[in-house]
Amino acid sequence: MTSDNLQPTIYSFKLPDANKKIIEFTQFRNKVLIIVNVATLCGFTPQYKELQYLYEKYNDQGLEIIGFPCNQFGNQEPFNEDDIVQFCHKRFGVTFPIMKKIKVNGEKYDNEVSDLYRYLKNEKPGVLGFKGVRWNFEKFIVNKKGQVVARFNSMIAPLSFEEYIKQLLNE
Repeated sequence: MTSDNLQPTIYSFKLPDANKKIIEFTQFRNKVLIIVNVATLCGFTPQYKELQYLYEKYNDQGLEIIGFPCNQFGNQEPFNEDDIVQFCHKRFGVTFPIMKKIKVNGEKYDNEVSDLYRYLKNEKPGVLGFKGVRWNFEKFIVNKKGQVVARFNSMIAPLSFEEYIKQLLNE
């Protein structure tokens, strides 16, 4: 995130992908985003298949999916980024960006917690205002205007909100 921007937007962020290449979120302007924390050893890991399906079906219409590996929930992402990317590609054919492993939750002054996730949780708190991400495969949806418009917990399969994604793409 740029330090000169006091009120960040989704487009303020610059984060490394799994290959340590910096991804500037400005490239996602006018696109619908699904931002999801992922793990390879989780019971929800098969959601990669549905995420990839959505990516293949709607990427050319402006959908981007960004996966953030996270090992905070049951140590279900113990692998390094190279192994994670290889697993995702071989097991589920994932072609959407997989980012560097991050922490999505933590104390206010924990420097290891992703600023992006602080932003997402602030913009779209969960049930009863709970901001923390509860488990792997929690999905944040960002519209073409850069607004965080929805948050789906791990139990909500990606295909169950396909119609919503189509609506956002048509706005």
